[in-house]
Order: sequence, then structure tokens, then C-alpha cells
Amino acid sequence: MELLDRLRGLIGPEHVLTGADTAGFGQEWTGHYHWSPLAVLRPASTAEVSAVLALAHETGTPVVPVGGNTGLNGGTMAEGALMLSLSRLNRLRSFNAETRTVVAEAGVILETLHSRAAEAGLAFPLTFGAKGSAMVGGFLSTNAGGSNVVRYGSARALCLGLEVVLADGRVMDLMTELHKDNTGYDLRDLMIGAEGTLGVITAAVLRMVPAPSAYATALVGMRDLPSALALLNAVQAGTGGMVEAFEFMPDRYMERLARLKPELTCPFDPAPVNVLIETATTIAGEAPQERLEALLADAFEVGQISEAIVANSETQRRKLWEMRESAAEITFTTPDLVDTDIALPLDRLETFLMRMKKRLHALDPQAEELVIAHLGDGNIHYCAYPSDMAQAAAIRAAVAEETVALGGSFSAEHGVGVSKRATMARHKDPVALEVMRAIKSALDPKGILNPGKVLP
Repeated sequence: MELLDRLRGLIGPEHVLTGADTAGFGQEWTGHYHWSPLAVLRPASTAEVSAVLALAHETGTPVVPVGGNTGLNGGTMAEGALMLSLSRLNRLRSFNAETRTVVAEAGVILETLHSRAAEAGLAFPLTFGAKGSAMVGGFLSTNAGGSNVVRYGSARALCLGLEVVLADGRVMDLMTELHKDNTGYDLRDLMIGAEGTLGVITAAVLRMVPAPSAYATALVGMRDLPSALALLNAVQAGTGGMVEAFEFMPDRYMERLARLKPELTCPFDPAPVNVLIETATTIAGEAPQERLEALLADAFEVGQISEAIVANSETQRRKLWEMRESAAEITFTTPDLVDTDIALPLDRLETFLMRMKKRLHALDPQAEELVIAHLGDGNIHYCAYPSDMAQAAAIRAAVAEETVALGGSFSAEHGVGVSKRATMARHKDPVALEVMRAIKSALDPKGILNPGKVLP
């Protein structure tokens, strides 16, 4: 009670939520993880975050930062901990169209960045299904990816500078707008992807790009993934690297989508491999659709594709994207699933899927699988629906084993959180883990920042 009273004095009693008032903060979006926080704190400034962490450090109280809470790996589990909501740190501190930079606080919603950039004829190109709720602090803390990584990179590639509050309350100012800065260790990149275990991101300098003046979007059907890779390379070469997205939706995914969302039924009989392709140009008057149609015609001639539909309006384009962006909704229809997030070299995707199908059915002959992927950067979301959830751990382990054996990563864009800690212990280089633990100990000696996450 003394701790809570001191916190009320720091940020105001109405912003220290306890009991029933914390109900909306007691689980993740997936429904896989549930907890009861000690309290939910809603500071409104970096100074208030600093004061809260200084007090937590003094008292040894665990603190779990949270943004939009759209994570998928238990990264915001906070049993008996203080949950630090960054939602009130929601200002755009500055916006510079000339240098194409924006300074955004941690609670700014991704879609807000999209809208503000568009007003200036620019774009913030990070995008994914949860863009209406995901916040700056969250997508940086997990180094989020999404659909446009093939052209623009993950969140880390779009961040120039950070403001971070350390475990003891000190504020580390890395808020540079420089594109080059080699003054020692890159502490910015250390904090991005750390899932709040090393510090709390309170603001960031983000870079924007010119907004495309025109898009070309198509859904194509193919027989196999090697054909898809050949098409990706052909479209990249034929457009001068203008591919913004290259998204894989196999026939099983299309069948599930049609069953759960009939209005989004595939416009042709789904092929084994269906890919949503989008290219874009910033050159006024250029017609990317004509170029894409010509490239698809060439691919059809050599037998790379069997079906294709090109969007002829923004309405058609948005419908094609809705098919892809419904993935989370149609995947998490039941809590009885194993969801994974892996990355592989592009030429080994099909090998992984063939091997994993055999492994899955050996473990559980009645299990079903569902796959969707950011194919352009090798990121597969492989999900399985076991007939018996007692097999869940074995299935998750099999996915990691096959991935690592093929030179891949068992965590591509969703972070590690709780669900992948055991996998970290089995597959992460032991020396790398030692270095990570040393860094954690140096920056958070009392272990109060998002404890029980990332490190095994």
C-alpha cells in the first residue's frame, strides 16, 4: 500500500489502476496468457516514467511495459508486477517533411503515423494487421516487421534515434536524426527488439519515405514455391526493385478464409501457392500496373503462373489486402493451436514445409496445419491445430529444429517473450546467451524490467 501511495503521488491517483480497473490489462490478444498485475500505471511523460522506474528500482518491484498489447508470445505477462502503460505518451513532438523525420512518443499508434505522413505526401512504411492499435514503443521493442519489409526493412531500419528510461530511472538520450553515427556501441539497436528487458522506450526519431504515387497489386496462382521465388526475382529486376510486398497464401489458407469470410473468397480456384504482389512507384505519371501486367504475362508464357488477377481500382486493391490482413483473425479462431514465427533463406522455404508436414503428422496424424508468409523476406507463420494439445510443445520444438537445421531463425518478427524461452535455451548460441545475460545484468542489476522474458 505504501508503494501504491507513492506511485499515486508521482503520476496522480487516477492513473494508478488496481483491482477491477486493471481487467483490460490481464491478458494478451491471443488469449493464451492471463495474469493479475499489482497495478497498471499510466504516466504521461518521460519524467513520470523516470520517476516510476526510480521508485521500482529502489523497492525491487518488477515493471512490465505495455503498448497496444497486440503481442503473440506472452511478452506482457505481468503477474504481481506493475504494468507500465505508455498510452498517454502519445504526442508527435516534431514532424519535419524536409528531412523526412518524425519524433514520436512511445504511445503513438502506428496508424496515426501513417495518417500524419500521408498529409505531407510521405509514408511511414511499416505496416501490419494490428496497425490500428500497435504503438511505437511496442513495435520497436519487438522490432516488428510486417508486409513491406522486402523493400523497407523491419522497424529497426526505420528508426534513427531513441529516448530510453533505464531500470534505475536514468534517461538515456539517443535522439539523433543522423543517418550515420559511429560514436561507440550502437545502443539504439540494442534497445530495439529487447522487449522492454533493458530499458523502456519513451520516444523515437523515425524516418519516412516518399509516398508512392501509384500502386500495382495482383494475386497470382502458382504450382510451387521455387516458381514464386523465380517470379519475385523477375519482378524485382523488371521494376527496378519496386516490390513492396510479396505475400504467400497457400490453398489451405484460401479454403479457411472462404469458409470463415465468404466475402473474401479467392477470385479463382486457389492454386497450391497463391501470392499477393504489390509494386509501387513515386514517379508521377508512371504506370506500374502496365509494367506488372507485362511481367506477369511473361511469367504465364514460361509456365511460372497459372492464374492472375490485377486490381483495377483502389477498392479491388483493398479487398486483396483484406484477404491477407485477415490472417490473425482466421488463425486464432481457437486457443488450441501452436503458432510460430520463423525466418528461412528464401530457397529453403519449400524444404521446410515438406519436412514439417512429415514431422507434424508423425507427432499427430489428425493435426491440421495453416501457413501464411511474408514470402519476400522468408518469414513464415507456421501454425498447427493439434488433435491433442499435449503435443503442442513437441510440435513447437519440431518447428524450431527444422528451422535451425535449414539455417533459419525461430523468431522472425514477433519476439521471444515467454513462449520461445525454452527454444532460446536449446538453439541460441551459448556464448551469445552469456553476452546477453551480461548485458541484462549490467543494465538491470535487480532484474526488475520485464522479468521472465526473452532470456532462458
